[in-house]
Amino acid sequence: MDDRKIKVTFEGNLKVKAEYRGYSILTDQPVYAGGEGAAPSPFDLFLASIATCAGFYTLAFCRQRGLSTEGIYLTMSMEKGQASKMIEKIRIEIHLPPDFPEKYREAVVKAAEQCAVKAHIEKPPVFETVTVQG
Repeated sequence: MDDRKIKVTFEGNLKVKAEYRGYSILTDQPVYAGGEGAAPSPFDLFLASIATCAGFYTLAFCRQRGLSTEGIYLTMSMEKGQASKMIEKIRIEIHLPPDFPEKYREAVVKAAEQCAVKAHIEKPPVFETVTVQG
């Protein structure tokens, strides 16, 4: 299959599977929403993609400079709007060990902010949904 396409199939109950670049990504809905909770929901994967993307850029920054990643981790929190119930703010914190060089503290933040997932949220693509028969 074309590596620019993702094939989505239905795997029983509310499970949905995406096949992309040789990987199978299973999703499910939480039990309270009628699913089995057997896999992350699509929205959970969306949120995790933001956090792990920032983590990748943090890791790459450290590797390029020969800095140890021992003791470095990221946390991400979200704030929902009361009226919209949509996430209105995402905060990513890069937790650094005490011996992390001071001269790189701002730069590692700038590196994490280069996340491609974040860039696509800030400048979203045009969405088009169509049906195809046959």
